[in-house]
Amino acid sequence: MTSPRSTAWWRAAGTELRSRLPMSMGHVVPIDHRESAAAVSRRRRVVAGVSLLGTGLLAMSFSTRPGSKQFYGLTAAVATTWTAGGLLSGPLHLGWIQSRDRRLRRPIITPAATGVGAFAFFYGCALVARRIPVLDEAIGNVLTFAEEGSRPLNVATTLVNGLGEEVFFRGALYAVLDADQAVVVSTAVYTLATASTRNPALVLAAGVMGTLFSLQRRASGGLQAPVLTHLTWSSLMVSYLPPLFRRAPHERSSRRQVPDLMV
Repeated sequence: MTSPRSTAWWRAAGTELRSRLPMSMGHVVPIDHRESAAAVSRRRRVVAGVSLLGTGLLAMSFSTRPGSKQFYGLTAAVATTWTAGGLLSGPLHLGWIQSRDRRLRRPIITPAATGVGAFAFFYGCALVARRIPVLDEAIGNVLTFAEEGSRPLNVATTLVNGLGEEVFFRGALYAVLDADQAVVVSTAVYTLATASTRNPALVLAAGVMGTLFSLQRRASGGLQAPVLTHLTWSSLMVSYLPPLFRRAPHERSSRRQVPDLMV
């Protein structure tokens, strides 16, 4: 039989664990990062210019061959543009996650677990998409990139671009928007930028994940949660999704070659 002391220990451990569970994503951490009118005006100018430049570079990279020097050069330029634009726009914040015990902690475990859950959701959707010709072709086109060229460079490209996107879209861009509209507008701009790739699979992923990242940004008040979720999700997607859509060499060569900057 379990002793009373052991039972009390397990109850205390359970209470401690529950107290460390995060609040729901709808709970906004009570931290105010209000900026002056001059700072907001400067950030808006930077955001406007970087949005156009980054989207243009993304469209150019779409026309290159995966694995080529042009591809890696342009994707590096896209990542640099998003990151530099976000940093130059003004102060960015890491954010906090509030537990049920009301303590503030840096978000680490929860966003990483969210990234794993998002990957599981997309993997399940991919199993269905393989049976739909339009989606099968679109996703296969995107994932062709993951198997062309240098694998280490492909993974690095994916992660560096994911980081850059969060620094800009959930950092600089989100900061200039009204709080009531920031989730919707930042996701819309992110999705429109992705539309320059002209790949429906990437646009759909940007809409779904952009909403999740923006909700994390709103809840935590900073970048750390969406960055960790994005990087976790991206690394799993680029590692485990391509085999589902792998084609024979002659089929891959006949496809339109497109880069994967959002997965």
